[in-house]
Amino acid sequence: MKSIISFVAICFLLFAPAAAADKLVVVATLPDYAWAAEEIGGDLIEAHSIARGNQDAHFVRPRPSYTALMRKADLFISTGLDLELWVPTLLDASGNSDILEGRPGYVAAWPGIELLEIPDTLSRSEGDVHVYGNPHVTTSPINMKVAASNIAAGLIKNDAQGRSLYEENLSKFHKQLDERLFGTSLVEILGGETLCSLAEQDKLISFLEQKKYQEKPLIEYLGGWILKGGAKSRRAAA
Repeated sequence: MKSIISFVAICFLLFAPAAAADKLVVVATLPDYAWAAEEIGGDLIEAHSIARGNQDAHFVRPRPSYTALMRKADLFISTGLDLELWVPTLLDASGNSDILEGRPGYVAAWPGIELLEIPDTLSRSEGDVHVYGNPHVTTSPINMKVAASNIAAGLIKNDAQGRSLYEENLSKFHKQLDERLFGTSLVEILGGETLCSLAEQDKLISFLEQKKYQEKPLIEYLGGWILKGGAKSRRAAA
């Protein structure tokens, strides 16, 4: 009986920890980035967020638990602008050189996103001034697609064997956001990239009103958050 128990224990020690050890540990400053990482990484990663969803990302007080989390991270995700000014303190305290800016384990979410509200002058008399522009990039689903692409690139850089899964899940993630933003029908007709491009240029609604598909104005195929947002705006103005 003892030999059977010992054999079971040895098997557990050999195989159970190995499965967990294979996962990339991802630590993100914001829950939005952790969510995107989970969607893309699936079972290949273990994702954590430092800030909570109801917490002001400007003012996160560093804690020893955050430092311990970052010490074991394989990948660290931050906006990369002047939003999370507490990040350098945590990075220094973690002693994890692999996730420092410029290293393979560091991912900045913002590259590729057009920044808005870039100040002409820098003066504290004007209130909360962000040098690079508005760093709250995750408020836009289109920006989240860009951030997700940056996150996927970071995952691939640190786990080349998982590339096919990461790329497949990234494509699914992009499509999911497109359909939630514009509605399934319109995404099937025009594609998410075209719709996002039109939306970023403030040409989406006029384009949809002017063009037709199967004898119907394209605007009639619009759904998702944009349609709901437009309906709310019309009710507010009535």
